[in-house]
Formats: sequence, C-alpha cells, structure tokens
Amino acid sequence: MTPTPLPSPTPGTGTDTGTPRTSGRGRRKVAVVGVSLSDCGRVEEATPYALHAQAARRALADSGLGREVVDGFASAGLGTLAPIEVAEYLGLRPTWVDSTSVGGSTWEVMAAHAADAIAAGHANAVLLVYGSTARADIKAGRRTGNLSFGARGPLQFEVPYGHTLIAKYAMAARRHMHEYGTTLEQLASVAVQARANAAANPEAMFRTPVTVDEVLSGPMIANPFTKLHCCIRSDGGAAVLLAAEEYVRDCRTAPVWVLGTGEHVSHTTMSEWADFTVSPAAESGRLAFSRAGVRPDEIDLAEIYDAFTYMTLVTLEDLGFCEKGEGGSFVDAAKGRLLVGGELPVNTDGGGLSAQHPGMRGLFLLVEAVRQLRGEAGERQVRKAGGRLPELAVASGTGGWFCSSGTVVLGRG
Repeated sequence: MTPTPLPSPTPGTGTDTGTPRTSGRGRRKVAVVGVSLSDCGRVEEATPYALHAQAARRALADSGLGREVVDGFASAGLGTLAPIEVAEYLGLRPTWVDSTSVGGSTWEVMAAHAADAIAAGHANAVLLVYGSTARADIKAGRRTGNLSFGARGPLQFEVPYGHTLIAKYAMAARRHMHEYGTTLEQLASVAVQARANAAANPEAMFRTPVTVDEVLSGPMIANPFTKLHCCIRSDGGAAVLLAAEEYVRDCRTAPVWVLGTGEHVSHTTMSEWADFTVSPAAESGRLAFSRAGVRPDEIDLAEIYDAFTYMTLVTLEDLGFCEKGEGGSFVDAAKGRLLVGGELPVNTDGGGLSAQHPGMRGLFLLVEAVRQLRGEAGERQVRKAGGRLPELAVASGTGGWFCSSGTVVLGRG
C-alpha cells in the first residue's frame, strides 16, 4: 500500500479562502470537523509517510471540506525537519505550523495550540496528523524496542542505575500501591475492561475477552506489570481537522466543539518528581475543566492515555473523577464503571491496551472522543439515559513517564 500525496491546490488559490479571520465577537469558536484513522494493527507494507497521507485524506473526506482551507499543520515524530517533511509529502504549504513533541500528550497539546491559533485568527483550519510503523519496523529488524530515551542531559544521572522506561511506570505504580493499598487485581481490572470495550470495536487489534486472573498470570515485564498490564505495539495513523466556526456550515458532519484545554509538564528525571502518585493531568485537567466551564461529574466519557494500567487509574484520580487514593476501588472490574455501558465509559475503543498503540497515541484519543459525541461508534456507542447521545467528553494524553500532560474537553453542538 503506497498512498499518493494529497493533490496540489489549484494554482493561484493558495490557502486564502476569502473567509474573514475574525468574527463579529472577536475570538472565534473552534470545532473538530474531521477525524479518521489510517489502516491500523498489522500493516506490513506501508511507510509512515503513507499512513500520514491515508489518515489525512480520510479526515478531509470526513469533514467535507476541500484541502484548500487547510492553512495550519501540526505533526511530530517523523522526519529530520518534522513537520516540514510531512507537510511537503502531503502537498501542503501551511502558514501556521506546530511541531511540539512531548510524547503521548503531544496531540492534546497540539490541539490546544491549534484551537488558540484559530480562535485568535492566526489560522482557519489546522490538520493534525500522525503515523507510525513501529510494529512492522521491529518485526523487520529496522529498529529495536525502546529501553530508555537516551543518556544525554539530566537523564545521564539515571541511566547508570539501569531502570528502563517501563520500570519508571512500574515504580510509580508500586508507590501508589504502598500509599493507598491499591491492589494488583484492581490494576488488572483496567486491562479487563479495556479488552471488553475492544470486543465491540472491529478496528481493535485484540478483541478476545480476558479475566483478572489471566492478566495476573501473564509473563512479568516490570514488577508489578505483567504483559497485559502493558500497551500493545501496532502500526497505524490518525488525523484530526480543527476549523473555525464559520466553516462548520460547509461540513459533512456535525461539529464537536473544543470547550477547554490545559497542558502541564512535570519532570524528566524521577528524582525531580515530587509525588509518584500524582500525574501532570492533575494540573492540565484542572485548567481544561475550568476553561470549559464544566465539572468532571458532567463528563459522559473519557479517553485516557493507557500505555500501562496504572496510567488510567491515576489519571482518573487526577482529573477528579474520584478522590486521590480511591482509583483502585473506582476501576474495579466488578463495578464495571469503565465499560461502554458503565458509569464513566473509559477508552471506549479498547485503548492502547487492546485497540492500537503505534507510538504517540494521543491523537487516537481525540478521534474516538469525536466519534462518540457524533454517535458514530457503532456497537460500542455510549448512550445516556433514554438512548441519548453523550454531550461532553474529555481526552487526556500523557507523555514520557508522566512527564507531561494535555487535556481537551469536547462538547457536542
């Protein structure tokens, strides 16, 4: 599969659509108007660039807008001059660009930046695109798995002690267990419910149900994480198109509005992390909810970065869905809160634990949240009382080993 680049714009049109860059009210409202995934899971033949192009074309088609409206572009993780190389491959010449790279939270942070730029009139429509062949590359021997992020800068003081990327998450989980009595069974419950949600998702890589005992009995990766406590490794890409309010009337689908965003960075060296039981989502979530003017108890569903089961648990606490230390009880599989039909559906597509995880997965969280708010999630569609569609969703990405967080609150029009 070798998708061709996006078609070139009509000569002379550039990205100037003639649409005023500011509305009568000053700052413009911003909506997500197009979302899509590329082929995901096991994609043997595509290049990362091809997956970027496939996701971008599909997102534009989803929006119903022409590519000539795209004057902003954001991407990270590919190319020597990211995102310039990717924009060139797609045939885009943006006048607003973002290459922020903060791990898994990159896309929520980029969405925040894009929304601010559109609201201020610095861009009309911003395309966020990601693609990776992480699984295929390892299988073909083109790369190896990441044990750490390197030994330069502050990280040089930790590398000699040998703890890996996964071990850093494991240490944080152990601290939560020590402080609050969180159990292995409770952590395993996150994986069980993610897999149950994935069972209803035809795009998920793993759909066979698992039990708490099966999670606990798997091969140990980094104590307390067995294999099923850890995200899968897949290929795949995603794209999200954000646009100013005046473009909504020309879109194919109903808008999903960006209501509030927040971002926060915490640490890079573990010795600088004040409390292993508090993630940077505590701050990014507070900002996003405050700016959106909503409370956590008003949210209908949450899409949360889940490279490991502990990430889901602690992020739920820090976003305010339960009190600090009560995450274990909150996620208990017997209560089923995280299921599509539960009290707070979480990672309704199966998340990184079961659906797909090609690297910096934060863009997939936004795609799933938008699909749910539009009512396009099929068998896994969240419904409120009386069969009503959800109205509010939150997507919260985490980068590094809880080094950064970006949170976006979305609402149906």
